[in-house]
Amino acid sequence: MMNNTSDIEYWLAIHHTPELGRRLPALMQRYGDVRTLCESYRPTSGRTPASLVNEPDERYRRDLHWVQQPGHHTIAYGDSAYPSLLRNLPTPPTLLFALGDVSLLAEPQLTVVGSRCPSPAGLETTKLISSELARAGLVITSGLAAGIDTAAHQAALAAKAPTIAVVGTGLDLVYPAKNKSLAQDIAEHGLLLSEFSCATPPLAHNFPQRNRLMAALSLGVLVIEATERSGSLITARLAGEYGREVFAVPGSIRNPAARGCHRLLRDGAHLVECADDVLQQLAPALQRAIASKPESAQDQPSKDRAVDKETLLPHHRQLLDNMSYDEPVSVDELVMRSGLSAAEVSSVLLILELERWVRSSNHLYMRIK
Repeated sequence: MMNNTSDIEYWLAIHHTPELGRRLPALMQRYGDVRTLCESYRPTSGRTPASLVNEPDERYRRDLHWVQQPGHHTIAYGDSAYPSLLRNLPTPPTLLFALGDVSLLAEPQLTVVGSRCPSPAGLETTKLISSELARAGLVITSGLAAGIDTAAHQAALAAKAPTIAVVGTGLDLVYPAKNKSLAQDIAEHGLLLSEFSCATPPLAHNFPQRNRLMAALSLGVLVIEATERSGSLITARLAGEYGREVFAVPGSIRNPAARGCHRLLRDGAHLVECADDVLQQLAPALQRAIASKPESAQDQPSKDRAVDKETLLPHHRQLLDNMSYDEPVSVDELVMRSGLSAAEVSSVLLILELERWVRSSNHLYMRIK
């Protein structure tokens, strides 16, 4: 997070100089810091970033006022807290506006998207899978839209887990308006995120731009009910382009809202019938997430995200019950003790290690006290 007010002002000036766009990474490398960039860059049209700082216009003043309010956060491209997964985007956002817990951006996420007018079965599937994945340790990310997005956010919150909403408006607005209460809950127990300035309305072209952030931030995208022209397919396509996993839940051949998912499955998306289908496919990425955590964090129980043992998924609890605090055990031994398959044991161990219920050494596992 940016704590230096003058730096915030300069980043806001860059944010309001749209032509920087794709050139921002190269320009930052060339000029070294945000002040030098603002004072040296001369756009081909419009005001210079430096002049915006000295003589701000209404849009700039509105954003600066928002940033200065308690509990309001910004994450700039040059900030250490800027999500590494966004840096390789063709046009990375200059500035992210945030309400809530920005540390969630460093946690492994799964984006869940789908129809705005889902069937009752689609809603039930979304709630079941999203709640299980949230309890397993993945942060559920979606777009706060009606339908599947709303159900995914609500399921995560009901599981006492955080969720991230990436929105297509300024954070001073809520779209759709009926989700105002949900947005407040997410800001309190998760994170609201936007790259759009204050007072930006829900314009149609904002949402594909928003979708690229959801695709980039996550390890994968899960689509639950989508027509063949659904915006959810844009998110899935972008996920594939960014090297993320794409998942889809099949549906009835009589349900038009299943056709988008069937198209994804024909194109190579992973078929999902339960949460474990996602967890097993994401196992390598989750292992990398574990390895990237500081060793001190790997050895300590999570104080802010680990759920009570009784709320773990049954097979997660079952595996934990077959482990001790002082005697390392192998995957093969856990397969014998638990009755689970080797694939199931491996994927569950990754989640338990990610949530710091267990630790590993030389392919042996122990519980953490």
